[in-house]
Amino acid sequence: METLLEDFISDEDLKTCEKLYNDELRRGIRNPKTKFDYAWCLIRSRYPADTRKGVLFMEDLFKNGDESARRDYVYYLAFGKCKLKEYSSANRYIKAFLEIEPSNRQAKELQEVIQKRITREGLAGAAIAGGIVAVVVGTAFALLKK
Repeated sequence: METLLEDFISDEDLKTCEKLYNDELRRGIRNPKTKFDYAWCLIRSRYPADTRKGVLFMEDLFKNGDESARRDYVYYLAFGKCKLKEYSSANRYIKAFLEIEPSNRQAKELQEVIQKRITREGLAGAAIAGGIVAVVVGTAFALLKK
């Protein structure tokens, strides 16, 4: 799962999906499958702005799209939020998915990755905070000695 999160769609494939989506829009066609495919391509982009746009499309599909595809939308929302390092949102989406389908292996793997990243980010944040406190305390002691 880590590998998939670090794998990016080629610019050529992204442009192909974008062209298809925009061509359909110009012709007045609102095909949820095309929008889903384009959203998934955007989520897999190397550029965070594209990933954000893909997540927004996926959220729109979840709210207004085919009810029978909602589980897919929720999974890819979790995936996109994880790529954006929005781990608490990703965690909420993947938990919602696992409530519906608790034995889904891919979803369980994504949940593990999200949990690891939450822990890693928390440890990094604690280390930074600890470093800041050490600098402040050191500076205070230095000033007191003068």
